[in-house]
Amino acid sequence: MTTTRRGLSLLLVMGLGLVAASCGSDDKEPSGAADGPVTITVGCEPPKSNPKEREAWEADVAAFQKAHPNITVEGKDAFPCINPDTFQAKLAGGTQEDVFYVYYTDVRKIIEKKQAADISQYVGSVKPVNDLRKDVMSVFKDGDQTYGLPRNNYNMGLVYNRKLFTQAGLDPANPPKTWDEVRTAAKKIAALGPGYVGFGEYSAGNTGGWHFAAELYARGGSMVSDDGKTAAFKSDEGKAVLENLKRMRWDDNSMGSKQLLQWEDLMRMMGGGKLGMMVGAPDVVQSVNNDFKGKFDDYGVAAVPESDGKSSLSGGDGYMFNPKASPEKIKAGLLWLEFHELTPGQGQFDYARSKEQGRPVGLPIPDLYGNSAPGNEINSLRKKYATVPVDNFTPYVDAQGNITNKLEPPKAQELYAVLDVAMSAVLTRKDADIDKLLSDAEGKANKILAKNT
Repeated sequence: MTTTRRGLSLLLVMGLGLVAASCGSDDKEPSGAADGPVTITVGCEPPKSNPKEREAWEADVAAFQKAHPNITVEGKDAFPCINPDTFQAKLAGGTQEDVFYVYYTDVRKIIEKKQAADISQYVGSVKPVNDLRKDVMSVFKDGDQTYGLPRNNYNMGLVYNRKLFTQAGLDPANPPKTWDEVRTAAKKIAALGPGYVGFGEYSAGNTGGWHFAAELYARGGSMVSDDGKTAAFKSDEGKAVLENLKRMRWDDNSMGSKQLLQWEDLMRMMGGGKLGMMVGAPDVVQSVNNDFKGKFDDYGVAAVPESDGKSSLSGGDGYMFNPKASPEKIKAGLLWLEFHELTPGQGQFDYARSKEQGRPVGLPIPDLYGNSAPGNEINSLRKKYATVPVDNFTPYVDAQGNITNKLEPPKAQELYAVLDVAMSAVLTRKDADIDKLLSDAEGKANKILAKNT
């Protein structure tokens, strides 16, 4: 899930590994346009409380139906799009929409429980599908079978205050690429005066464990074993995450004295102008601007330090199909998804309209295509209609070609809660024993993962 969506879920419920897979099914012969007339229900229509996005959705439905008069699209605007209290019940009862909205982290279980239709024989009709990032498409694949399509994809980065970088004598166009460089920059920012924090970190409300995973992946580590049955974070990489934070907190004094921070805390600090750096996806900048009195011009995003050639914690969402959906509904649904979610200049990528509506344009998400023809076209449109400083995200964008997306682990929220303990310990106790903290967390995590099998 995106960081903004994560913030909502953490506040309300306390709750973005991928292996590149073959796209063999995408090479099947296209099945052609949907036969009609047919009506499809589609989840995650923007609610009326979000009038600009709702207006755009309704305009897109009208345009789509004009181009495909035999298809009727009925949007379902439940908010939030996924209610954890009812989502699983809808799946179990088969009452989800014909084209239903999912987080990446739910896809694998939905496939295993046969709660989504196999769309392999139809997905070849989606023209840009072969250009989608292989690691993104692999979320919705099981071997050669395909069960859905992505709508949003992101991975974590390093969000930093360009204004503070300049004040501290740092180059905002050349943000840190290693954790040693983060330490150096953080010390210079903290030295600006009382109240300045060089690097901020979470350690409560499951957010500490979440960021532990992000920093672990960037170093090349894993949260769980390949089969998902045992913890794998008691490793050199896991130890390095905690040792680095402990040094910044106690040796460098660059993280401030206030700890046990949760999602909203760092966002408020970043918006207040005295926090230099934090781990987060690019949409953090939008949330800081919209909700925490920051200014787009002041912030930049780079890749998570040391993730070059390794992995970055990713998330996202997309759509799957009700297993009861007829072939006609599936073909109609694929036509809608191609139009609304996957075509440059249309639907979610209609940046000219977004600019007219006063919505921010220029954030480097979603990243569905990477360095491909559609991806380059989308990036060109972002720059053309940008309302935010696109160049501030260049370090993040330039790094993506050499970073592999890696999903949250199974039982993510429970594992994050366990690792909150280790994160909070190194940030609040100078004598914290990192080996013992990881051993204790490993034991608890293994019990959690054993329940998953």
